[in-house]
Amino acid sequence: MPRKLVQAADIVDIAQYERMRPQFRKDVIALKERRRLEVGPHFTFLFENHTTVLYQIQEMMRVERMVDEKAIRHEMDTYNELIPGEGSLSATLLLEYDDRALRDDVLPGLMGIDRHVWLAVGELPRVAGEFDPSQIGEERVSSVQYIRFALPPEHRSEWRNRSVSGQVRIVVDHPNYSHEGVLAPTLAEALAEDIGASG
Repeated sequence: MPRKLVQAADIVDIAQYERMRPQFRKDVIALKERRRLEVGPHFTFLFENHTTVLYQIQEMMRVERMVDEKAIRHEMDTYNELIPGEGSLSATLLLEYDDRALRDDVLPGLMGIDRHVWLAVGELPRVAGEFDPSQIGEERVSSVQYIRFALPPEHRSEWRNRSVSGQVRIVVDHPNYSHEGVLAPTLAEALAEDIGASG
């Protein structure tokens, strides 16, 4: 489906957002739960769409008390990068280590993770995750990563058939972190709509 970016008309001012926030936040939290996949004990993928990105922008405006149009436009341009293009999926990958000392110890050992995350649809060739290079330093990786998966037409056409039988997976095969997660039917269906997968 065509890429639906957050537009200025989608944004409400801080005062209006405060009034609508309790229900909007509740709705977005429920949406994120349906779009979340845990892969092993420490990796969580949150698949982004127009609503999740709009929420991030509005929350940033709220926290920063942002009213300047230029600043708001900058936030929109930044976060709109998370919205996938046609036939693609986009995810925020959270490397979740609650203990700071453990996190500081583990993250340097995950260098090269950008070459070890895949989307598998049945037995078709795996699709490599495309990472944001700015999130990976020379000695350690950030605990928040942005990933895109560009699905070829054959993967999109097979998506629904494969997901029904639990054959759509995220695979992480890093030497220091090797796990995979199967997409639940609710997540697979939501993402099928995102990529315009055939029935």
